[in-house]
Amino acid sequence: MADRVRIGVVGAGMIAQVEHIPNLLFLRDLFQLVAVADPSQRVRAEVGERHGVPTVPDMDRLLALPLDALLVALPDPLHADAVLAGLGAGLHVFCEKPLCFTEAEAAAIADKRDATGRVVQVGYMKRFDPNYEAALDLLPEGGGGLRYISVEVSDPDSWPFVDHRPLLRPDDVPAELIADCRARQRAQVAEALGATVDGEHLRGYADPLMSGVIHAVNAIHGMLDRMGLEAGEVIDGHIWSQGESASGTVSLLGGRACWHFAQVLVPNIAWYRERYVLHFDDTVIELEFPAPYLNNQQTNLWVRRSQGLRLETTHIQAGYGEAFVRELEAFHGSIRDGLPQRNTVEQAIRDARLLTRVARAAIGVAP
Repeated sequence: MADRVRIGVVGAGMIAQVEHIPNLLFLRDLFQLVAVADPSQRVRAEVGERHGVPTVPDMDRLLALPLDALLVALPDPLHADAVLAGLGAGLHVFCEKPLCFTEAEAAAIADKRDATGRVVQVGYMKRFDPNYEAALDLLPEGGGGLRYISVEVSDPDSWPFVDHRPLLRPDDVPAELIADCRARQRAQVAEALGATVDGEHLRGYADPLMSGVIHAVNAIHGMLDRMGLEAGEVIDGHIWSQGESASGTVSLLGGRACWHFAQVLVPNIAWYRERYVLHFDDTVIELEFPAPYLNNQQTNLWVRRSQGLRLETTHIQAGYGEAFVRELEAFHGSIRDGLPQRNTVEQAIRDARLLTRVARAAIGVAP
């Protein structure tokens, strides 16, 4: 038990209630969940009673407790300040995506991490999916024969897939905190894009891009890394459906290949599909992920090859390991055993830069 990491959670919204708090308690040999901080008194009472975990109303009181690490699950515009506060308190930090919006925030986090020697891991759980890992082993060095990568996410915004967990949505957060969060979001988005935006453009950048399809962008970046490739220029971006859906197109291999991704909100159908298809000259590799909150579900991996008219399709299922749990295990391993990190600050910055370029193309802002 000496290797247990004493961890605090700041922010007890959906991702914390449905995933992180139950998973930290499940991993009791690795983590001691010291306390949870949230401004909602109703949520604190529910989480405390349900899990037997101490709660506090704000991060200052959380950071005053004896901790080794901080898990940040606050609204997106509050991530950067929370990460910096955790590092300033000498803690390792696990932060939900997106890590931050602006280049200044990213540089400050990287500098503080380096100065303190602490681990900062970003919550991209798909990198820990067993079938995603199996797909990496199929990718050719140098991307030989790559023609096209497509990513399509059809998402009703979680409501059908969290019903298996008791979830309390607060109605007692002070109005001034909500207003401050919205003001921070507008300011951060304006700084990132180099233009003040509102309405459809603000939502399109902050929600389907930076909070939605950023998962897939990170996963495809990991696949490109495995092949030794870099994403090229952004060819196009589009935001539509009142900012509820967005897409981007990126050049690969100097224009000899292309990557297109789309996040589409389909609010009134209890169905989710997240599909990646990599098209090579002689192979097609396809991944289809389940809704992220349906734990221990298999991601489907198909490999298609042909010998003349004979098509051979291989269906691979590499295991039922839960990606949300495996990312926390990896966080512990990086802290206690110095294991190499996945989902670093630099990778999160790369994801955000690409999506910022996509948003600028969609809005019509010059680079």
